[in-house]
Amino acid sequence: MTMNHPNSFAKPEHLCGDKRIGRLFTQGEAFIVYPLRVVYLIESKRDAGAASVMVSVPKKRFKRAVKRNRLKRLMREAYRLNKQELVEKLNEKHLQVHVAFNYVSDAELDFAAIEKKMKVALQRLVEKIDAIVPESQEAESASTPMDDPVF
Repeated sequence: MTMNHPNSFAKPEHLCGDKRIGRLFTQGEAFIVYPLRVVYLIESKRDAGAASVMVSVPKKRFKRAVKRNRLKRLMREAYRLNKQELVEKLNEKHLQVHVAFNYVSDAELDFAAIEKKMKVALQRLVEKIDAIVPESQEAESASTPMDDPVF
């Protein structure tokens, strides 16, 4: 696989496939940075990409496809420009994350507002990843001499 520009959003970074998306929504955790609802699932690294992302804008809130597509394009662009810290943290900890960004507002926001909220959401994801202890460190801390029975 060729090395892409760090600000690219290549096909391997897109979250697709019913099984993967279904697992994300059944097993994943969520938080809201209004107008974005972020659903994420952190796993140990398997695939090539560190982060796989999908964006969605509900038809219920925006009837016209033109508006939905514009909002999705703005969300993808905001993610693409601000994903570096997230990807670096994932690579450092040898983890991967599946993320869905759902637009939950009834109002159509401009790019500056969406990008500001995307930065907050990505920062919160980085903090969640920071809180995870790698399995190798868990194993070391689990077998402390205090836990061993003394006969």
